Amino acid sequence: MREKKSVEPQLVVNGRSRLLGEVGGHVTLLEWLRSAGYTGSKEGCAEGECGACAVLVARPDGESRSRWTAINACLVPAAGLDQQEIVTAEGLGRPTALHPVQAEMATRGGSQCGYCTPGFVCSMASEFYRADRRPTGRIEPAPSAEPNGGARRAVRDPGVESADDPAAPGSAPDHEHGPNGFDLHALSGNLCRCTGYRPIRDAAYALGAPADDDPLQVRLQRPAPEPAPTRISSGQGDFARPVTLSEALTLLADHPTARLVAGSTDWGVELNIRHARTELTIAIDRLAELRELNVSDDFIDIGAALSLSEVERGLAGRIPLLAELFPQFASRLIRNGATLGGNLGTGSPIGDSSPALLALDASLVLARADGERTVRLADYFTGYRESIKEPDELIRSIRIPRPLAPVTAFHKIAKRRFDDISSVAVAFALWLEPGEPGRQMVTDLKIGLGGVAAIPLRAFGTEAALIGKPWDAAAVAVAAEVLGGEGTPMGDHRASAPYRAATLRTSLLKFFAHHQSPNRTEVTA
Repeated sequence: MREKKSVEPQLVVNGRSRLLGEVGGHVTLLEWLRSAGYTGSKEGCAEGECGACAVLVARPDGESRSRWTAINACLVPAAGLDQQEIVTAEGLGRPTALHPVQAEMATRGGSQCGYCTPGFVCSMASEFYRADRRPTGRIEPAPSAEPNGGARRAVRDPGVESADDPAAPGSAPDHEHGPNGFDLHALSGNLCRCTGYRPIRDAAYALGAPADDDPLQVRLQRPAPEPAPTRISSGQGDFARPVTLSEALTLLADHPTARLVAGSTDWGVELNIRHARTELTIAIDRLAELRELNVSDDFIDIGAALSLSEVERGLAGRIPLLAELFPQFASRLIRNGATLGGNLGTGSPIGDSSPALLALDASLVLARADGERTVRLADYFTGYRESIKEPDELIRSIRIPRPLAPVTAFHKIAKRRFDDISSVAVAFALWLEPGEPGRQMVTDLKIGLGGVAAIPLRAFGTEAALIGKPWDAAAVAVAAEVLGGEGTPMGDHRASAPYRAATLRTSLLKFFAHHQSPNRTEVTA
C-alpha cells in the first residue's frame, strides 16, 4: 500500500493556500497574516480588547455544515490554524464589487479613519451569515430613551419613512437587536476610535439575507476542515497538535512544562505583551474527547475545550446561572475562542467563570496518561494562579451536579458594562422551602466569589449564616455583614479594598431584593 504523503503546514486564506513556514508556537495569526501581505487586519491592543484584528474562520456547525466564526487574530498561534480556512477583510469583497457588509458601512458612514473597519466588517459578516438569523418585524417607537444606557436611538433623515429605513426609530425590536435579526452583541469587542457606533449600528440593521449564490454562503453547506496533526519547529519553541487525548497526555507527560493552548485568549496576551516563550506549545482545542457536552439526570458534563460560544449554544439556557454569565464574559470575539478549561486552568482569581461554577458546586475531571480523577472546584485552587492540578494533568471536563438550584444570580462589578475585567464577581445558588405560614426557609445556599482574595473562593461563612434561617430582611442583613468580611480583598487601580468589601455586602442585599418571593423554575433538559 502506498504510504500517505504528509502535507506541509499551510493555511487557506481567502481561498488560497499559503505555507505557514517555521512559525513555531509563538507567531500569532495576525503577525503571520501581515507578514504575508494581508494588512487589512490591524494590531490595536494586542490583547483581544479592540477587535481591529478580527478575521473569520470556518468552524463546525454540526457534522455537515460550517459557520463563519469571528476570532481575534492577535491572540491565536498561526500554527493552530494548520489546514484551516480563514477569510480576512480583503477576502470579503473588492473595490469594484463590495461585500454587502462593506457596502452598508460605506453607505451609512460607518468608517472614518478606517483602522477599526476591517475588524468590524469581519465581525459583522459573521453575524450576517449566521444560519438562524431571522427578521424580527417592526415595533412601535419606544416612548423614551433606550434602557440601561444602551446605544443611542438612530436619527431618521428628514423625509425618509421608517418602513424604508431599517435603522430608523421603531424599526428595531429592542436596543440590541435589529429588525433583520442582527444581534449587536456580535460586535462586542470591536472598538471604534472616531466614527462612533450609530452609523455602524445602522449598517448592521440594514443588512438583508445573503444571496443564494454568495460564495461564502455556499461554502457553509460543506463541513469545516478537520483538525490536522501538526508539528512545527522554530528557534523560539515548537508547536504540536496531537490527534487524540491519549497522544496529548503522553506528550504532556514527556514535557510537563509545555504550554497547553485552547483559545489562547490568556497565553496570547503573554506572547504579545510580555514576550513570553515556551519550549513546546500543545494545542488541545480540537481534541474530540475535550469537546463533548453531555446532559444526564445526575449531572451536566461540559468539555473543557468547547468555546464559551459553543457551550452557550449547546446548553441553550439549561443552566440559568451560566446563561446570565456568558453575555458578561469579555466579548463575543473572546467567547468564540475562550474555554472554561482555560479560564480555570490559569487559576486567575478574577476569572469570571470560577464564581459561577463554585456556586453550582462544580467538579473538574482531571486527566493524565495513567488515568483520571475528579476534584471539587472548591478544593481546586491552592494559591495565586496555583491549583492541585499536576504538571502532567489537564482539565478534561467540568461536571455540574443536578438538580440545579432554582434561584440563581450572577453579579459582575466592573467599570464597564461589557468587555471588562471584574473588580468583584459574586454568584448565588439558593434553595428555599416553605416554613412558617408566609415564610420561606433557606435549605441550601452556595456563593462563589471572585476578585476578593488570591483565589476564587466559596463564601462558606455566609452560607452557614443563612442555611436554616428564614429568607427575610433581618437574616439577610446579618449575613450581608458576614459576606463583607469574606476573603482578603486588596486595593488596586480597579477598586479599593473597602469598596470590594462593601460591594460584597450590597450584592447579597441586592440578591434578596430581587428574589424575596422567588419562583422555582429550573430549566430542564
